[in-house]
Parts: sequence; C-alpha cells; structure tokens
Amino acid sequence: MQEDELVNVGDINQYLYCPRRYYYINYFDTIEMNYYLKDGQIKHEMQSRRGGWIKELYLRSERLGMHGKIDVIEVKNVLSRGEVLTPIERKRGTSYHENDVIQLAAYCMLLEEFLDRPVRLGYIYLFGNNERYAIKITDDHRSRVIQVVNAIRSMSIDRIPGFVENRNKCEKCSTSQYCMPEETEILEGV
Repeated sequence: MQEDELVNVGDINQYLYCPRRYYYINYFDTIEMNYYLKDGQIKHEMQSRRGGWIKELYLRSERLGMHGKIDVIEVKNVLSRGEVLTPIERKRGTSYHENDVIQLAAYCMLLEEFLDRPVRLGYIYLFGNNERYAIKITDDHRSRVIQVVNAIRSMSIDRIPGFVENRNKCEKCSTSQYCMPEETEILEGV
C-alpha cells in the first residue's frame, strides 16, 4: 500500500471536526493559516525537558490503513509489566472533544500493533490549562477509528460533504474562506 493510500491519523481528527473541512484540505490543499492553527503549531514546537519521554514517533500500518506521528510517548517502567509506553496527544485549548479522543485511539492502535501488545490508555495534554487527561481506549473508540478510516478512504472529489451541524466550528475553521458556508447556503438555497 502506498503512503498516500494510508489515512493520516491527523486527518481522522480533521474529518470528525468537519468532513467538509477535510474535503477541502485533502482535495484542494486549501488550509489557510489562522490564529488557532498558528498558535497550535507554536505550542507543538515547545518541547519539554522532562526525561522519560520519546518525542514524535512515526508509525504506519497497512493492516489498519493509517499512519501518523505520535506527539509524545511517555515511557515508564512498571514492575509487573516492564516498560510501558503511553501516547500523549497535545492540544492547544482548555478542553478536548470526541475528535481528539478518536485521534488518540488511532495512535494507540498504531502503537499497539508496533509493540505487539495492548495499549489501552493514552493522554490528552492541553496547553491551555497545562493539564493532561487519562483516556481509556475502548472497543467503541477502536470501531469508530476504523469507521472513519473507511469513510475517508471512500471519499471522492466529485462528492462534497454537507455542512457540519455545529456551525460555530466555521468561525475557527482555516478553510472557511474556501468552503464559504454562508454564501454557499444562499446560492444553493440550503
């Protein structure tokens, strides 16, 4: 399977945020730099000096049909299990959402295939409040990852997804000037 046939785990998050946003980014490379995107990039560039971490591990799986780079992996030695690796997904805000949890689940799935042992826990670290949250990865999360990977792989350039239900997302979206939700609704009578 070629690299471009694999779904990037970050795209799972984009798709769940808004399939239409993912469509424009994927097919037309229309992402524009806005405050939220730039702020997130700057925060990702900031590195911890704390030991026991692996920074940015790239993994791919043809079986799962996805690839991606885990932000940080925490390494702990646990007496009963030996070395335990736990992925940490970093986000810029003060809260996380379902799309972030599903992205983390996808990273756990990649890591567990790489290690050949279960990875049932991950963390979401929020720069906005300097907190991290333990997320137990369930079978429902894993099923959702596979469902989204299949949905992304079945997309085509000639089928534009509909608008996201939560239109507040459009205000922070870096593709809104291409998607043009308000103008499109007027023109199409949506």
